[in-house]
Formats: sequence, structure tokens, C-alpha cells
Amino acid sequence: MKNYLLYLLTFSTLLISSSGLRAQEIKISGDLSSEIPRDPNVRIGKLDNGLTYYIRRNVKPENKVELRLVVNVGSMMEDENQRGLAHFIEHMAFNGTKHFKKNELIDYLQSVGVEFGADLNAYTSFDETVYMLPIPSDDEEILDKGLLVLEDWAHNVELTPEEIDKERGVVIEEWRLGRGANQRMFDKWFPVLFSGSRYAERLPIGKKEIIENADYETIRKFYKDWYRPDLMAVMAVGDIDPDEMEKKIKERFSRIQPVPSPRERKLYKVPDHQETYVSVTTDKEAPFTQVQLFYKADYESTETLQDYRRDVVYLLYNGMLNTRLNELRQSADPPFIFGSTSYSSMVRTKNNYASFAMVGETGVKRGLETLLEENERVKRHGFTQGELERYKKDILNRYERSFNEREKTESRRYVSEYIRNFLTKEPIPGIAFEFEYLKKILPTITLEEVNSLAPKWIKDVNRVVIVTGPDKEGVVLPTEQEIRDILDQSGDKEIAAYEDEVSDASLFEKKPESGEVVATKPLDVVEATELTLSNGVKVVLKATDFKNDEILMSAYSPGGHSLYSDEDYYSASFAGQIVAQSGVKDFSQINLRKMFAGKTVGASPYIGTLQEGLQGNAAPKDLETLLQLVNLYFTAPRKDPSAFESIKTRNKMLFQNLMSNPQFYYSDQVSRIMTQNHPRGGGFPKEEDLDKVNFERAFEIYKDRFSDASDFTFFFVGNFNIDEMKPMLESYLGSLPSTRRKETWKDLGVRSPTGVVDKVINRGTDPKSQVTINFTGDYKPDKKDNYVLRSLGEILRNRLIDLIREEKSGVYTVGASGSFSKYPVERYTIRIAFPCGPENVDTLVKAVFDEIENVKKNGVSEEDIKKVQEAQRLDRKESLKQNRYWLNQLRSYYYNGSDLTSFYDYEKLIEELNADDIKVAANKYFNMNNYVKAVLMPEE
Repeated sequence: MKNYLLYLLTFSTLLISSSGLRAQEIKISGDLSSEIPRDPNVRIGKLDNGLTYYIRRNVKPENKVELRLVVNVGSMMEDENQRGLAHFIEHMAFNGTKHFKKNELIDYLQSVGVEFGADLNAYTSFDETVYMLPIPSDDEEILDKGLLVLEDWAHNVELTPEEIDKERGVVIEEWRLGRGANQRMFDKWFPVLFSGSRYAERLPIGKKEIIENADYETIRKFYKDWYRPDLMAVMAVGDIDPDEMEKKIKERFSRIQPVPSPRERKLYKVPDHQETYVSVTTDKEAPFTQVQLFYKADYESTETLQDYRRDVVYLLYNGMLNTRLNELRQSADPPFIFGSTSYSSMVRTKNNYASFAMVGETGVKRGLETLLEENERVKRHGFTQGELERYKKDILNRYERSFNEREKTESRRYVSEYIRNFLTKEPIPGIAFEFEYLKKILPTITLEEVNSLAPKWIKDVNRVVIVTGPDKEGVVLPTEQEIRDILDQSGDKEIAAYEDEVSDASLFEKKPESGEVVATKPLDVVEATELTLSNGVKVVLKATDFKNDEILMSAYSPGGHSLYSDEDYYSASFAGQIVAQSGVKDFSQINLRKMFAGKTVGASPYIGTLQEGLQGNAAPKDLETLLQLVNLYFTAPRKDPSAFESIKTRNKMLFQNLMSNPQFYYSDQVSRIMTQNHPRGGGFPKEEDLDKVNFERAFEIYKDRFSDASDFTFFFVGNFNIDEMKPMLESYLGSLPSTRRKETWKDLGVRSPTGVVDKVINRGTDPKSQVTINFTGDYKPDKKDNYVLRSLGEILRNRLIDLIREEKSGVYTVGASGSFSKYPVERYTIRIAFPCGPENVDTLVKAVFDEIENVKKNGVSEEDIKKVQEAQRLDRKESLKQNRYWLNQLRSYYYNGSDLTSFYDYEKLIEELNADDIKVAANKYFNMNNYVKAVLMPEE
């Protein structure tokens, strides 16, 4: 399936004028050999020097523009002595340009609210390098400087010896961060998959020795050869005037001179092969066992309406097969933890049809046999008409949602499409055209067409099987020959046709007896409403216009599994998950999925430590279905032993080798240290812990937790009318069982340690370490203190980026954050974490503590304050236009018993933040007599 279709199914929504839509409708009714039209709302041009530009006005989010510099060059263009330098140049773009010396670029952008890493970023792949810069668009000076940044990246990166040598350490740390079992196995099987191709030799991260030792001229040569206007695109999508932006781009980027006698930008082929390639690779630190089955295919471009129709057929095939694989994973004895299939672009010159499964450590043969069998089942018997009609409904529903949101899509979604259009010529017709075209072509696609794809894709040639798993005593993965034998025998098995079991029943034959709204409380400050129903259920409603086709729901009740004994801990912990997979009433999850074809709706119950509840979402047209599901999760949870066995088996497979991986082991150990090894304090469960889950007891606990709705609070945020919604709330929530019991959660006594804990955790063979430093202590939540605590973490992160990344070149990334919890006891936590080389741990830890002491003694600068203020202002402004943010905020205010009338005090707190606040907080919360330092070190 082409990426643009997958993208659209997820979130693409393109604004289009009515006149543009009418023009496109004419083309829809024309010849299928016609070219796919281009969305008229994006302006594309090319300068005389060859540089391409894309411009689009889009007002979500307001007063912001997404800028991109796209370079159609990646690691495939490197000479042998340049392996890793495409990525290295990307790093160097942030370390000194003509107009931004050394670290001035990062400092400047942080001062206008652009966060390094979160906003300001870049990536390098095999065939492209993309620089990302989202900035405010309501300040002409900032906008001009943003374009200046892009211009500097395009042809004014300075590449000074001093900065090159400093950046080598940062890139090595990124290289180091990627090392481990998965990378070691990848290094072995990737050359098998791409045998005979340049791709096998040009991983973007490159070779460590070249990164460390490449001379300055070799580095500069890559930049000079490949950073040139004919291989570049500049993109500006956001709240801008397209005419003014086009003028600015032409004026600024036309002065980049074309390169005389440019090197040829080649596309490299992946050769075909008659024989099947097999790679079986193991590693002692591999946490998972995986099977990958590839069928390479010729690259197919998408240019005409017929090509588009073909891609929709591909989408139908893969969607239906993935649905079957998902049903298999939900069986009582699942063949894999997860399984999927796809047809997509492999690299620029090759497509592939691929099947994937994550299995248990002894499940490779069965997992591979299952993938082969399901592919063969389709090849022999095809899909059913019912499957096809349901998946057509699903596709149409997703496109309709995208169409409905066409005026409220975010700029970064558009710019992602335009990047792909520039690099791979992916069509950008716009959602209005696509939705209209899809409605016309879906009815014409036949079952025979879809079924004909299996013999086209599944062949004995160009086939590759990759198996990866643990090198573990007692675990023997199949040999290459055994894999080949399985392949040879797969066509000889008796395989029955798929049985499509469908229920024609409905969730409710008649509506339940309604309760009623007995109290209404306006929440004027946040423009929301609180309803109290006759059974005690509270409902908080905030109607928004942020999205046309989105309603989000969350609900909680105090209690959780804290109310049950240690003996019941695992049964209670898994109870919500078991019921969520079991379904409701007489409907399994598989039945529900089929019933909901063409709908946007979902709900899932959970039981946490201190609360139980539900999460859900729906399109406005499916809101009643969401409420029906919620009602049934209370009143008619389905008791399904098969679902329990499925969850238990898959989790056992998942946790079998998790602790062999140093990172998972380290994370587990830090959790246990921070809770003083409390049996219910966290960490990953062991395989044997799954045997402690008692199905009958889990179901009993679930029913107990959801037997009384009187202390539940529901939150709905999205596009709805409260008056129209009230009858549904009274019917489906007002009728929930209510015993009016008085209960709350229980304090289990989980506490972080006191004093100084300094722990070294030895695990793994790679020369890589991880450092975590946690400061904790008692805390009295206060709105200002909460804000200053978070700001302290953000300021410290910025300063540590400058210090241990940019100045010392010791890390690739570093994080610092301040947070608090109110329940079960009031505590604060400041967490600092970074990966680094083992040889640098002591030096960098000392630098961190020295910086903490510096902040405690000398405070921070006004520039430090301004950086976080600007980032917070921008983040808050955008967040207030997001349904998810409001849902989480309302829930948090209610859960913590906070006063909603103070909701907008946050803006005032931002304005009043000062250096004295941060200094006082640093001295208050950085208690050098009470912290945990945990360091991962390689095994000796």
C-alpha cells in the first residue's frame, strides 16, 4: 500500500475550496488513465537554481508555521570514506552557520519558544535528510529569522574544525545509544535482506571509525557535493500569507548558486534473486523472538487514477488479512504475540509484501507456519464477500472522518505529505478529491480483484526469511535448512477456507430504564458543565469545536486493586485487560469489531492501583454506541476463558526473555530501587507471576469494581450538543447499578527510599551506560509550587543540554523533569537521566551535580527564564485547542480535588516566573542528603 493512503487513513485532512472540489469532480468522472490531480491549495514552484518550494496557508495551530528544508540526499550518496557523514552534516547544521555561530542557533530558537529535540529537529535516512523548524508566524522578525536558518542550513553551514571535533563525541554517543542486541542482529540480517545492494553497506549512522577520524575536507566535500538547490525543497505550511511567503522564499533562496558540473544523484537498485535467502540470528541479550517473511516486488509508481484504484485494492487486501491475524492472536492458544502483513515501499527502487510475527522463544516454527498458512489460505480460497464489504465500510469511514476534519488538520500533517511528494512523487490530491473518488471506486472493486493479488505477491522468487531471537540455554531456533523445509512443505498442507462468523444481534434490544439528571452545575471558567445523575454518577461535559469528528471519554472511581490482598494482586491487575478482550454480553471482541464496521467507536475498562475506570472515543454519529458499550462493561461483562488464556499465553511469551536485555533489566531495577522492592511497587512481572492470575477471582474482582457506579466521574470532551446528549446519558449512564457504597483507595505503603542511595547495576556487554538521578521528598501541593517545580526541571534540562551535550560532547540526549503526586502520599520527584559511555559516567555525573550546586548558589539567568516561558506560552496556547489536553486536565483537576476556577492562573504564573523562584526551589528540592543515583554499567 502506498504511504499516502496509509497516511490518509490515519490523519490526513486537506482543506480545499468548493471551486477546487468542483474542478476535481470533473476529473473523477473521466478516464482512469488521467493523472491524479494536485490539491489546488498547495502552491508549488521551482526557482531558476532548481530549488523547489511548497507553500500552504493553514490556520491550525494559529500563529504558527511549519518550516522544512528537505534535501534529497542521504547515506546512499556517501563515498566509502564518508560512511556516516550525511548524518554527521545534519548534526553540524546546528553547530555554527554564517549567521548563527556555534550554539547561537539553539539559544535563539529556545528564546522564541522552540524546544530543541521536541520542536527543532532533523533526521537522516538512506535517501534523504530533513530539517524541521516550527516557529511562531505572528512576528515578522522571528519569521524572517526562521527562513534565514533554513537558508544557512542549505548553503552556509560553517564546518569549523573546532565544532567538527566537538560534534564527533555527540554522534558517537548517538551511535552508542543504538547499539545492543537488536542492532547486532540487524547488522547480520540486513545485508542478507539487501544482498547485492548498496543499501546493505550504507546505514545512516555510519562507521564509528569514520565518524571519529574523517578529515575536515572529506566532511566538507559531502556538504559541497550534495547540499545544492536542485536537490532541495523549502516548505512553509501554516498561518501565513502565501503571497508574502513566496516572495520571501524567492528573494532569499534564489541567491543560492547552482553547483557547476554536479555529481549524479543515483537511485540504487535491489537485485532480484531466484533462491530464497534465510538468516537465523541470535544474541544473548535479545528480549524478543521475531519472524519476518519478505517477498520483494518491483517498484510501482502512483501517477494515474488507475494506479490510485490499484492501491486501494492493495489496502483492502492487507486490511482484511491483518484482521484475520488479529483474530488468531486473540485465540486461546495464540501462535504469536503480534502478527501483521503489509505491501509497501521497501526503498526508493523496490516494494515488498511482508509478513511479521513476534513469537515465544520456542514458537518460531509455529509462527512462520501460521504466516505461511494464512497467506496460502488467501491464495487458495480468497477472502469472503462479508470481509470485503466490512473493510470497505471501514475505509470509507476513515476517509469520511478525514474529510470532516479537512478544515481542522494540523500543519505538520500537511508538510509530511509534501515531503513525500518531493522525495518520491507521492500524489497530493487532497482529501476532498480522495473522498469523492473513493466513494465512486469502492463499489466497483470486486472480490476477484482483491483475491488475485495473492499469487501476484506470494512467490518462491525474491523471498527472504529473517529469524531473530535469544541465544539461550535450552532454546534452539530452527536452522536455515529447517526454515527452507517449512517453506517447501507449506504448499502441501490441507487448508480450509476461512469461516466468517457474523452475529446479526444488536447491543441492546431496547434501551435500559433511564435515570435522570438531578443536578446541573455550570463550570463557567472552563466553559464546561457538571451533571449529577440520579444514581450518583457525575458527568463533566466540555463541548468543543477543535475537531468535527471527535469525542473523547474518560472515567474513574477511587479504589483500584489497592483494595485487594497481595494474594489477589496479579488477578486484580489483569482483570480489566481480561474483560476488555473478552467483550460484553454475548459478543467477543471479534464479534464487536465486525458489528462496528464503518463506525468510529471504542471503549476499554481498566483497574489501576488506586482507581478503576474506562477510556473511550467515538465520532459524534457513534456516540450512542460508545455509551452502550460503557453500560455493558458495567452490567454485562463477558466471561471468556479463552480470552484469559490468550492474554496469559501472550504475556508469558512477551516476558520470557525481557530481562536478558540490559535496558529492560535496568528499568526494572530502578523501579524496584525507587519502591524499596515493595512487592506491589512496580517493575516488570516475571513469567511465573502470570500463573498467579486466577481467572475466576479476576472476573469476581472486576465485577466488584464495576458493581457500583455511584462514585464514578465521567468526562466527555469533543463535538457534541449537551442538550442532545442528556437523554443518552440518562439512559445508559443513569441506569448503571448504584449501591452508594462509601470507599476509597488504600495506601499500600509504597515509598521511595530515604537518604542517599548509590547503586551500580551491571548488565550487558556493550560499552554503554545509563544514568538516572532521582531527588524525592515530602511535598505540599500548591499551584505555584507545582508550576515552579516543573519549570525548574525544564530549565535544568536546557542547561544540561548546553553543558554535557554541546560543551562536553558527552551525551546525545539528556532529560530533566520535575513532577509531584498527591496520592497515596504527597511527594515530589525531580528526575535527571542520560545515556553515555561508561568511561564518562563519573565526569558527567560530577558535571550534573556541579550544575545543580551552581543553580542553588547562583540561580539562573533571565535568558534561562525567558526560554522556558516562551516554550510554555506556545505549548499552552496550542494545548488549549486540543480535546485530549482538556480531557486530561479536567480529569486531573477532579481527581486531585483542585479548584477549576483557578484554571487560567497558569498564564499568570508563566508571566510571574522569575530567577528567585527557581533558586528557592532548587535549594528546597535538591536535597543532597536524599536522592537515588542508579547507573547501568557493562558486566565486568
